[in-house]
Amino acid sequence: MKAICVLLVSAYSVMAAGPVPAPDAKPPAQAARGQAAFFDESTATHCGGCHALAQKGTAVGPDLSRLAHLNARAIVMAIRATRTQYVQWVKLKDGKEFPGMPGAKAEGTTVQYYDLSATPPALKKVEKADIASAGDNATWKHPPESAGYTAQQLADVIAYIKWASYGDTKSVSTADTE
Repeated sequence: MKAICVLLVSAYSVMAAGPVPAPDAKPPAQAARGQAAFFDESTATHCGGCHALAQKGTAVGPDLSRLAHLNARAIVMAIRATRTQYVQWVKLKDGKEFPGMPGAKAEGTTVQYYDLSATPPALKKVEKADIASAGDNATWKHPPESAGYTAQQLADVIAYIKWASYGDTKSVSTADTE
């Protein structure tokens, strides 16, 4: 019975969310501006450099469609978060350090990290024996905060995340991003 309830709640959540837009679907104006900012390669810290949405971008960072159902203020808080559970500070025995996002689980004597100090993030395969420590990140900051996105740009990007994730066509107010 418990499994049936969980299945029904999950199905309702998917139905209430709306369908993911078709790959050739045209987003509403605000989401289109957000899509342009999300994938703007002229900006070194564009979202699509680390995140993928609608089968575009680089799937290094967390899946942003998981945030899409949150309200705009909660998404902004996640974007502006100084610390994240996903990023570790990696110190190597040779003295080099970098903010790293763990990659695929490696077999044997190596581990994989995406070096977030590189643009775009570079996959590094590191011998476990060469790692002095890997732990809490106290210095790496999520790029959009340092990129200086305006309230309007944040609202546009959030509108795109919501549209690309579940077809939401509602506008996002700049007041909800400040």
